[in-house]
This record gives sequence, C-alpha cells and structure tokens, in this order.
Amino acid sequence: MFYVVRIMSVISALYLGVVISAYAFQRQLVYHPSGARSNPATLSLAKVTEVTLETPDRERLVAWYAPAGAGRPTLLYFHGNAGTLAQRADRIRLYTDAGYGVLLLAYRGFSGSTGAPSESRIIRDANLAYDYLLKQDLTANDIVLYGESLGTAVAVQVGARRQVKAVILESPFSSVTDIGQYIYPYLPVR
Repeated sequence: MFYVVRIMSVISALYLGVVISAYAFQRQLVYHPSGARSNPATLSLAKVTEVTLETPDRERLVAWYAPAGAGRPTLLYFHGNAGTLAQRADRIRLYTDAGYGVLLLAYRGFSGSTGAPSESRIIRDANLAYDYLLKQDLTANDIVLYGESLGTAVAVQVGARRQVKAVILESPFSSVTDIGQYIYPYLPVR
C-alpha cells in the first residue's frame, strides 16, 4: 500500500509540474514566432514591396504591400500563429497575379517585426495596418480582411469595429480555450 501511495504522489507531483509549466509558458504555446526576414523580390514577388509600420509604443512591424489593380479590392492578410511572410509567398503571388492588392502584416516577433506578440497588441497592430491602407487612398469598401487560422480571430476583431467590404476566414476556430482543450486534453484548460 505504501508503494501505491508513493507512486500516486509522484504522478500527482509530475502532473502538477506539467500544469504549472503549461500555465507559465502559455504565450509560447500559442505563438511560434520566427524572426527570419525575407525580401519579397528574392521570392519573385515583383509587385510586392516591404513597408514598415511604427506602432505607438515604438515597435517596428514588417509588412508586404502590393497595390490592387483597377477595380480590385485589397486583402488585409492576417497569418496564423507560426511561420514567416516568406512561407506565404506562393499564396500572395496568386492574389497579386490576379490583380488583388495585398497587405500582409507580420505580427510582433515574426519576420523581422520587433516586439513580442500578444492578443491585445496584435489587434492594435491590425488596426494600424487598416489605417495604413486608408492612407494609401483606399476606402473601407476596397478592403477585404483575410484571416488564416489564428489570423481569423484578428480579422473578426477588426471587422467588428471597422467597416470593410468583406471578411474571409480560413481555418477559423471557436476559441483559443477550445483549441487548447483539443490539443492538450490532459490539462485543465477551461
């Protein structure tokens, strides 16, 4: 009986350690930034230029921008929780070759952008990107929000507060809590 109690105590202590670690590192579990910066020209994105947006808290955000052809909207593209702008080059090429404009924003800590990502910072930065497009002589009716995975939450948040032509969601999710519970069913995520 003593050994059973001892084994259960060790298992309980290990589980508690896993739970505490998951809580302490939850931001790293959600965001997987890569600081690798690429030049769109080296990826055969001739229509795309790199722009830098400065945030009110003095972070510098890297974005790739291609103006739209006549009569075409511009996609304000929010990527997922991992990867780089370069990993979306083929997709961006499809849109720009079809005449669509694109502004692909790298979140803080991603693709050369400074700072560290968080939900509130990404939403503020997304609104900054929206404002950048308005300064390019676009109207709200010229802007389509496009969210990929984690970026769907960003697109929905911006679209709820700003006027846009449309919102496109690729691989949306109901909540981060639901995703956490799915990926880590052994943790008390809720």
